Amino acid sequence: MIKLNKEQKIQEVLTRNVEQAIDKNHLEQVLRSGKKLRVKLGIDPTGSKIHIGRAVLLWKLRQFQDLGHKIVLIIGDFTALVGDPSDKTGKRPMLSRKQVKENLKNYLSQIGKIIDLKKTEIRYNSEWLGKLDFNEIAELAENFSVQQMIERRNFKERWDKHEEISLREFMYPLMQGYDSVAVKADVELGGTDQLFNLMAGRKIQPHYGQKPQDIMTMGMLSGLDGRKMSTSWGNVINIIDSPEEQYGKLMSMHDNMMMDYFRFATLLPEVEIKKHHEALHKGKNPKEIKQALACEIVSLYHGEKAAKLAGEKWEKLFSQKEAGGSDLPELKLKSKTISIIELVTISGVAKSNSEARRLVEQGGVKINDVTKNNPKEVLELKKGDVVRVGKKNYLRVV
Repeated sequence: MIKLNKEQKIQEVLTRNVEQAIDKNHLEQVLRSGKKLRVKLGIDPTGSKIHIGRAVLLWKLRQFQDLGHKIVLIIGDFTALVGDPSDKTGKRPMLSRKQVKENLKNYLSQIGKIIDLKKTEIRYNSEWLGKLDFNEIAELAENFSVQQMIERRNFKERWDKHEEISLREFMYPLMQGYDSVAVKADVELGGTDQLFNLMAGRKIQPHYGQKPQDIMTMGMLSGLDGRKMSTSWGNVINIIDSPEEQYGKLMSMHDNMMMDYFRFATLLPEVEIKKHHEALHKGKNPKEIKQALACEIVSLYHGEKAAKLAGEKWEKLFSQKEAGGSDLPELKLKSKTISIIELVTISGVAKSNSEARRLVEQGGVKINDVTKNNPKEVLELKKGDVVRVGKKNYLRVV
């Protein structure tokens, strides 16, 4: 791994996977000045597992931490109840306090795989949001107009379609903005879909006598099927997935996604990523490049030894064709895009959709040794994929 000096680290912070920085010139000056910043990231526990798409922001937070800045991690135990509408094309359901509490059980241990929790200021936004009265909420709301909210892209799309928009959803940017006031943030990080919420912080802070925070939006990693990475779609790689599962999922992705995963999901310097890109264009076997990618990502979360063992297991299982040999029964499909329920029923193992659903939910279906337990998932299969239904039924997609 190439070691970077301080100036190179600053440039890495400002540019690696960064889509937009406001105010970039100011932020760059402050980073060079030696002033210690309070860098904020809020994360809502809307699920119990953190996938590597969400980890992109955590790794950026780690870069600031390595430069000696104070990182402030806000666990949105209150905002999770309300639900962030940023990336939603429909009304997001409210979570119960019980659901949020359940999701939080192993949250910090997962985050601790990326940032140093001992050097992190960890706050829960119920600490201040749960205490606001109607008068204070009205003051917050006075900073925004209904027109501003309606012009927000996803709200505008729903408005134009005459789809319901809850007043609750309008409140979310106000709450996230107030988080910045509560922790006196100098910088806030977020995904590209978070820009409106981040700007809310810049607008609300001066109302409370604070300087507006600088903001930085990060590019977003697509899921394994090319769509947005989403737990509900089952196209994710979780940071606590086993080494074998992470490796297998990565080896199942489309070749044209590899470079994005190198940039967003590894710590490799750009010069090393460029070498892989050039090798691919010069005709190097994509499988070898994908194996290097899988090894890099698994190593981040489980160590080099575990990554090597996972690679050896995958190679033994698929390349040497021991369990997935050419003598496996063929599975002919009219379309390689298929729902998992339809796949299971076509395999002949399940005789009905309800039986297929139970089999999926019980973890009885694997694609290339990766468990698929979301009955709503739509699969993107390719020739040569190995499908296991039940304990002993192996099929090869042709």
